[in-house]
Amino acid sequence: MLRRLLFTVAALVVAVVAFGMLFAADVADRSMNKVTTPGPYRASPAAESLLQRLDVVDLHADALLWDRDLLERHDHGHVDLPRLREGHVALQVFSVVTKTPRGINYDRNTDETDNVTLLAITEHYPYLAWFSLRERALWQARRLRNAAARSAAVGSGVPELRLVRTRADVAALLEARRSGKGTIGALLATEGLHPLEGRLENLDTLAAAGFRMFGFTHFFDNEVGGSAHGVGHGGLTPFGRAVVQRLDSLGLIIDVAHGSPRLVDDVLALTRRPVVVSHGGVQGTCPGPRNLTDDQLRRIAAGGGVIGIGYWDGAICAPTVEAFARAVVYAVKVAGEDHVALGSDFDGATTTPFHASAMAVVAQSLREGGLSDEQIGKVMGGNALRLLATLLPAR
Repeated sequence: MLRRLLFTVAALVVAVVAFGMLFAADVADRSMNKVTTPGPYRASPAAESLLQRLDVVDLHADALLWDRDLLERHDHGHVDLPRLREGHVALQVFSVVTKTPRGINYDRNTDETDNVTLLAITEHYPYLAWFSLRERALWQARRLRNAAARSAAVGSGVPELRLVRTRADVAALLEARRSGKGTIGALLATEGLHPLEGRLENLDTLAAAGFRMFGFTHFFDNEVGGSAHGVGHGGLTPFGRAVVQRLDSLGLIIDVAHGSPRLVDDVLALTRRPVVVSHGGVQGTCPGPRNLTDDQLRRIAAGGGVIGIGYWDGAICAPTVEAFARAVVYAVKVAGEDHVALGSDFDGATTTPFHASAMAVVAQSLREGGLSDEQIGKVMGGNALRLLATLLPAR
């Protein structure tokens, strides 16, 4: 009798834990990735017409962190294929988040704790990925490859979601879109280089898995260098310098978003190639520890780089369309119209004014902010596509 009672209690405990694991990730996703205005979104006829002539590119979204099918429309979060299509998005950069500290904040974080471990368990990551940041990055990359493979249209075999790894892939993507296929490109990036686990050979492993843009830090200092939100706020470590040189030799893209000022300085002094700030803001409209000064804007632009402006409060101080437009217009004034882009930070545990389908609203806000249609075309995709066509490996 006692054995049967113990078995029943154990079964109930297992059921409760399983129920919690099943729904915890979804609850976290819904509570952390919000929009202030759910839509549907309406813009002026002129803005809608302009959008249809653009190839929109967004330099940063963290949708791969969450247990959502990218190919299906969802009633929460920011990014999925149907909403990207409605937003006339030509290419989305998908970044992988592998570790974030508990009590995450913009001022000071250590690497001693980790929120993503529990998420990895509840989302049924492979066992190795529970303990290895490299394996978490590779698992999220597999999610993207799987989504691209499943997106192939029945019969035609043409993928609606196409992985972009090379300059030739960019050209093929644009050609497909010109022919009316509506294909959307997907490019892999890292949110911090802690998945290298301190080993340079892991950079080649990630490159082989399809990663092409490499953010150096996230919310804490790592083996590569200092974060704007870390403890030491240092520059590149000796290992970080070796990483820069290896990325340059492989023809891969450096992203200094979240980097400490010293790290940004060190990267700009060392690399031979333009750099990206995939998602962020500017001190001129929103003072903050991770937003760029006018001097940084000018120096990144002088090297041929591109700065992605985000939609959330940490980047623009208020998650509104008007605040976003002010930041973009300011960045264009300081860095130049050839060096500003979109860097949403969609699905990055952020609250934004809209989700991915609202790009006509973005175009309208930039028009109302005083940018010309030509400038809007550059900011909303032209600058990013030019950079990718220049910086990605030839093959």
